[in-house]
Amino acid sequence: MSAGPDPDDLVGMLDALVEPAPEAENAVLTDDARVVRWTGPLFAVFSVILLPWTIYLAQSLPGGQVSPHYDVAWAGFDVMLMVALASAGYFALRRSRYLATAVAATAALLVVDAWFDVVTSPPSQLPESVLLAVAVELPLAAVCAWLSYHTEQLAERRIVLLLRRRGSAGR
Repeated sequence: MSAGPDPDDLVGMLDALVEPAPEAENAVLTDDARVVRWTGPLFAVFSVILLPWTIYLAQSLPGGQVSPHYDVAWAGFDVMLMVALASAGYFALRRSRYLATAVAATAALLVVDAWFDVVTSPPSQLPESVLLAVAVELPLAAVCAWLSYHTEQLAERRIVLLLRRRGSAGR
C-alpha cells in the first residue's frame, strides 16, 4: 500500500521550477536546506489564500471598532519600532552585516505605522497623522529601504572580491 507522494519530492519539483538567483553568494553556496526549499511554495500558497480572506474581511468587518486595549496595542507597537530603530542604529554604528535585515524590518514597521496612524485617526487628528506619515515615517522608511539595498549590494561586492582573491591566491 502506497502512502502517497513524498512531500519532499513534490517540494523538490516545485523548487526546481525556479533557478537560484544569479548572485555571487549562490555561486559559492546555494542554500538547499529543507526549510528554505519549503518556504517558496508554502509562502506562494499562503499569499493566494490571503486574497479571498482579505476580500472577506473588507466586506464583513465593521467600519468602526472600539478596542479595550487600543492604548496597549499602540504602545506595544511603538516599543517594537523603538527596538527596531535602536538595532538599526547599533548595526549601522558597528558596520555590521545585520544592518540590511534591521533596516528592512524598520522600514516595514514605519510603513505599517504610517498606514495605521492615518486610517485609525479620528477626523480631528487626521491632518496631523497625514503630515507625520508624509514628512517623517514614509521618508524614513525610504531611507531604510535604500540602506537595506545598499548594504546588500556592498555584501555582494565583498563576496565577489573575496572570490577573486581566493581565485588569484590559488594560482
